[in-house]
Parts: sequence; structure tokens; C-alpha cells
Amino acid sequence: MYLYNSLSHKKELFVPNNPDQVKMYTCGPTVYHYAHIGNLRTYIMEDVLEKSLRYLGYPVKRVMNITDVGHLASDADTGEDKMVKGAKRENKTVLEIAKYYTDAFFADCDKLNIKRPDVVEPATNCIDEYIHMIQTLLEKGSAYQAGGNIYFDTSTLEKYYVFNDHDEEDLAVGVREGVEEDPNKKNKNDFVLWFTKSKFEDQALKWDSPWGVGYPGWHIECSCISMKHLGDDLDIHAGGIDNAFPHHTNEIAQSESYLGHKWCNYWFHVHHLNTDTGKMSKSKGEFLTVSLLERKGYDPMAYRLFCLQSHYRRNLVFSWENLDNAVAAYDKLVARIAALKQDGEVEQAAFQQLKARFVGALNGDLNTSVAVTALYDVLKAKCNDATKLALITDFEQVLSLNLIPAANALKQKQAEEEAANADPEIDALVAARTQAKKEKNFPEADRIRDELKLRGIEIIDTPQGTKWRKV
Repeated sequence: MYLYNSLSHKKELFVPNNPDQVKMYTCGPTVYHYAHIGNLRTYIMEDVLEKSLRYLGYPVKRVMNITDVGHLASDADTGEDKMVKGAKRENKTVLEIAKYYTDAFFADCDKLNIKRPDVVEPATNCIDEYIHMIQTLLEKGSAYQAGGNIYFDTSTLEKYYVFNDHDEEDLAVGVREGVEEDPNKKNKNDFVLWFTKSKFEDQALKWDSPWGVGYPGWHIECSCISMKHLGDDLDIHAGGIDNAFPHHTNEIAQSESYLGHKWCNYWFHVHHLNTDTGKMSKSKGEFLTVSLLERKGYDPMAYRLFCLQSHYRRNLVFSWENLDNAVAAYDKLVARIAALKQDGEVEQAAFQQLKARFVGALNGDLNTSVAVTALYDVLKAKCNDATKLALITDFEQVLSLNLIPAANALKQKQAEEEAANADPEIDALVAARTQAKKEKNFPEADRIRDELKLRGIEIIDTPQGTKWRKV
């Protein structure tokens, strides 16, 4: 399997440290509000990556954090804690906000068939781990105390901007523009490992530490939660492309300074979901959620298909028209699958040939658009329906589009409609027309069709036989 590694800027053959267990870490949500569908695109593609690895035979242990403290309004360690901001907005406690939006996040994941990671750890569970790592970084000279806070010292690194080849000064200006400067920092790129009461007196959640009562910075939680559950080396770290800097950059800095060796081999970044006005954001008033899509009549599976139709390393533009196109494609897929019958045995040669196209798409840097094309190839293939159904079931281990249940539901609905509209006289005329066509008595077949048309009956010829409906 080849994956694009954001760290090396090229596709690399995926080779896990231990083939008996792929260690995968994904950044979880900051649970101060609902996840918007742009956030959820990242989780969909991480879900596809995990399921692809399992499908290809890799045992996976996936860990994800829940950020319920320490993530400030600016990624540059300034502004109000997002959790406190959410609590004030809704007149609830921080813990009430965290519980409510954590549950809402996983409810959205369930609707989108996103598998829950093997381990989900709230940031507030790991205070002891943060303190231990910070103490070690201080002892190694990689961190310092100033103004009541503990900062990581980026001047101790050989290279800080690990995800790009831009001039460091230009990148710093681009990211930090308009951000209030912290006079306690020795270097403009230094970041907070631990805040104390000297900085935010109204912080809701605080803990005792060797440096005073306070709370952890955002970046340290992912390093410590990963190491707690996955050890000192990591195969894959995934997240949205906007996390590459500064969050993932800071994770690498503190983790490798703490460990003394390389921490993670492969970095998997999902690009943005944009609207016609730019990147989707919670700060722009009403934002798009799964619940909003449902209220507008959209099946969440149509949104999952919409995401799968584009490569994860391309920005994806959302519009209602584009989503409507995905709905139409999904409905056609379901209808075509509903028309298949379980006839005979699976044709193994055809099965393996068609499966190879799907596997090739996954192995080619998780090319889900080609994987979806492989699904269409199955429906067009010259093999029996049993083989097609077996392949669709097999592909669904990764695609997770509910295709078989949706097709069965459609068949059930069609059967109920046919039963409700049953008319022995019409059935007899349709059967007579079918017999006339078999006997090549086309004038008689046309006469019956015209008679039925006058009675408001439309004839529909399908590969599975002739059907009719009232118009």
C-alpha cells in the first residue's frame, strides 16, 4: 500500500513498525460545538484509511483524543479556551458542554458509518501524563518557565517547520499575522505546554502541578495520549491539513525531544471542504451539520458518497447542487443493486479480477474515487448477479455506504407498492402482451399497450420482466 506522507512530500510504501499491529492515531474533536460537515470529511477519510488497512490484512489499533480542555480560540496560544467559550454561550458547565457535544459527535459518526476508534481518551483523563512529559522536557532543557507558564523552546530543535520547505520567517508571518504577541516567549514559535492561574483566572478546569494551579496546552495532549496507548513509536498520525501547522508540528517537536528518537513514520492529512466563499468554519454564523442535512431531506450516506468521489488530498467544494448530484448517484446505485438476484454460485475468476481493481485503488494512496469506479465496474461486468452481490458486500467493508440494506429496503418498498396496486385484470393484459411479444405478434402487443395506456397504465419493460404502474 502506497500512502502520501506529508512529512516527506511523496508517496511511500507503507511498512509498519510491527506487522502484527498498525498503530494509528487521529486527532479528535474539540467538543465545544457540533462538528460541521467539513470536520466530518476528515473523519470519513480517516475511517476509510483504517478500514482499508484492515481490509488489506493489517491489524490496526486506532486511538483518538477528545479535546475537552486547553484548546484556545487561536492556535497560537492566545484567546479564550474554546470549552469555556462554549459553556458561556449555552450557560452550562464545561463538563456538561463536553458530554453533550461528545455524544453529538459520535451520533454524527454513527449516521455516517464512521467506526469508533479502539480507544477514545478525553484530554482531562491524562493530567499526570502531561506533567511527567513537561518535567522531562524541562530537565532536558527543551522547555522553560516564564510568566507563570511552561513553554517549549523551539530554538533547541534542528528543524521546526517539518511539513514544508517555506522560508521560516515567511511562514511565521503568514500564520501569526494579527495574533497578539506573547512577551513571555523566548522565540516567536515557542508554544505553551502548561498554563497557570497567572494567565487565565477564570479557567473552569484547573489542576495542581509543580508550577502552580493550571491546565495543559492543546498540543501536548495528543503526544501523551498517543504514547499512553500506543507506546513510543507510531505508524500513522492522521488529521485535517489545517492541523499540520502548528498542532502537528508542535506534537513532533515535543514528542521527539521527549523520546530522543523519531516518533511517527507516516503523516496523513485530509484537505479542506470549502464552500464557494472559502473554507468551512464554525465562526461564520450558521454552519452545515449532519442534522441540518437530514432536516433538508438528505441521507447522510449521500454525503459520505460525495466525499468518497474525491481524493482526500484535494480540496472539495460543497454546494447543494453537488450534493444533489451525489444523491442522484447514490439512488441509482441502490436501484441497480436492488435489481440484482442471488442466482447461482460466485464466479471466482471474475470475483478476483474485479476485486483487484478495487484493491489497486486503495493501494494507490487511498484513491476512493477510483474505488467507487471499481464498484460501477462490478455492476457493468459480464458475470452473474451472485458474483456482483458478493463483490459489493466485500467492497462495503471499506466504503460503508449501506448499499445492500438500502437495496433491500427499496425492494421491500417496491414489493409493497406492487401488492397495494395489484389488479388481476391488468396483470392478465400485461401477461397477454408479454406472450404476444414472445410469439412475435407485435401488432397485438402494441394494441394491448395502447389499451393499457388509455386506462392510465404505464408499461415498464425491465431485464427482470415487465412491470406496470398507474400514471
